[in-house]
Amino acid sequence: MFLISYCVCLCFRYLSIAESMEATDVLNPALNYGIVVDCGSSGSRVFVYYWPPHNGNPHTLLDIRQMRDHNHKPVVKKIKPGISTLAKTPTQASDYLHPLLSFAAAHVPENKHKETPLYILCTAGMRLLPESQQAAILEDLVTDVPLDFDFLFSRSHAEVISGKQEGVYAWIGINFVLGRFDHADEEDATVEVTTGSQNQQPISRRRTVGIMDMGGASLQIAYEVPSAITFNSPQEEEAAKSVLAEFNLGCDVEHTQHVYRVYVTTFLGFGGNMARQRYEDQLVNNTLAKNRFLTTQAGLSEDKPYLDPCLPVSLTDTVVRDNRTLYLRGQGDWTRCQDAVRPFMGLHNGTMSPGGVYQAPINFSNSEFYGFSEFYYCMEDVLRMGGQYNSEKYSRAAMDYCSTKWSTLKERLDNKLFSQQADISRLKYQCFKSAWMYEVLHSGFRFPTNYLNLKTAQLVYDKEVQWTLGAILFKTRFLPLRDLQQETLRQSHPSWLRSSFVYNHHLFSFCILVVVLAILLYILRLRRIHQRELRQAEVLNLLWAEEGELLSPGLGLLL
Repeated sequence: MFLISYCVCLCFRYLSIAESMEATDVLNPALNYGIVVDCGSSGSRVFVYYWPPHNGNPHTLLDIRQMRDHNHKPVVKKIKPGISTLAKTPTQASDYLHPLLSFAAAHVPENKHKETPLYILCTAGMRLLPESQQAAILEDLVTDVPLDFDFLFSRSHAEVISGKQEGVYAWIGINFVLGRFDHADEEDATVEVTTGSQNQQPISRRRTVGIMDMGGASLQIAYEVPSAITFNSPQEEEAAKSVLAEFNLGCDVEHTQHVYRVYVTTFLGFGGNMARQRYEDQLVNNTLAKNRFLTTQAGLSEDKPYLDPCLPVSLTDTVVRDNRTLYLRGQGDWTRCQDAVRPFMGLHNGTMSPGGVYQAPINFSNSEFYGFSEFYYCMEDVLRMGGQYNSEKYSRAAMDYCSTKWSTLKERLDNKLFSQQADISRLKYQCFKSAWMYEVLHSGFRFPTNYLNLKTAQLVYDKEVQWTLGAILFKTRFLPLRDLQQETLRQSHPSWLRSSFVYNHHLFSFCILVVVLAILLYILRLRRIHQRELRQAEVLNLLWAEEGELLSPGLGLLL
């Protein structure tokens, strides 16, 4: 029975995935749409999303999916260069984005434009600009975009997001795609979560996944911290504030089912290419310093190269800095390479992650992580072992690669024994990058070497997961509440109308009856008053008559 229910659950999950790959039915009037523009450092991309009406469960998020055109391709468009290049010409910002917004407008049904939220979110490139230049670009967008497009767009919909926000959005996106915000089933791994709410009992829900992403220049990590954190000092607590985010993805702030506490931080200079550059800079400086006192002059000529443990055996390379050239020759010693790159972690007293940044605790016995970009490339491009990470197998494969002669590696590349993404640059620096990845994971983030819940990936369910998906999920998190309120009103409106009509009908009849009775009482009172006045007049006449009779004899006597 358990196996049957599990298979049914998987079937529904994969059917949902298959459905999201179909062309979006723009003729369906019930669908809602949303647009996110990712203004990055090298260019900008627009993403169009859609979702059906909310299912009515206040604990369920909107079912947001990426829109697909009639060819089943994602509705995405990119332009170059980045918007930050308009720092000195901010009034051109809306013109710069016009092709992207026109593209989105052509795909969203015209009758839906006014209710389609548009978010323009700027990242790394804009963050490097002075605040005054940022504000000028955003002001042009807020002023001019509504003149040409009818999307739901306000001042709060255009912003420069922090690296922390970008990391949170990426974390939301991957967990949403993996279904980790759904209600837990019996076979799911769960966690006990304590929120910041007072008198709140721990919540048992599905275990979310953490993410690690290593690019060329930076390294990023984000994961949920289910348990309350105990700090060793006020300084540590203060340091944690900048890297911890607690937010409610639910539509009602009163419900804590979707309250998440996430650790997220970015390490600039810890990407694979930048780490290699820092490593080469130090090689040049150290070589020049040593050669001042030594006569060997190692590294300053081709016949006396510096033996680099992080390059494949017999590979020759050069590093040029300030018109000075350092000559390298690969030694292919992966163990020595690990020792050489470890100091670049900038590790401190064991309570900090790379670069001395505070790291929240990870429950390695009950957690799961996904590694993207360089984590995947290091394992897959030449080692061909992307997917489930095993430190022992990875170390052995990396060691074998480093110790292989450069000529042999090039032959394997020519024979297409590596992945399609592999090129000469990947082959040259694979030994260094594999050692760097290993040290980041195990020395920097202190993952145990026997940790088995790390998967490296490029795609999730055969599609790229963008942080923009997490952004629109977060931005629209209160929309289900609006739908629920409207649904409640629709359900209650007919009965309310009937009861209101009946109530008003009786009230109107009662008012008429009161008025009629009041008139009758008033008429009766007038009659009583009139009758009383008549009786008083008769008595008065009688008195006058009697007085007249009494006076008559007296008058006669006087006369």
